[in-house]
Amino acid sequence: MGAIIQQTPDVVARALGEAVIKLWSRLPHDVQHDLFEEAASVRGDATRAQLAVFLHDRHARTRASQEARAMLEPDSLGG
Repeated sequence: MGAIIQQTPDVVARALGEAVIKLWSRLPHDVQHDLFEEAASVRGDATRAQLAVFLHDRHARTRASQEARAMLEPDSLGG
């Protein structure tokens, strides 16, 4: 058996974070809320809005409504 490579806590945290982002829209609302609040408290309230926009863009329901709105809005040329 080969040697086990020791992962740094940052690498493990990043992998876990990427998995959460990938699965975000499938998580129950209460889990999303708890994760969001924890992330906002860890990174400070200054990042709260940025985090909300980032996650909003990755949530299947909100992303779909944004895409629908974009298709219905006329372009700047009056079309």
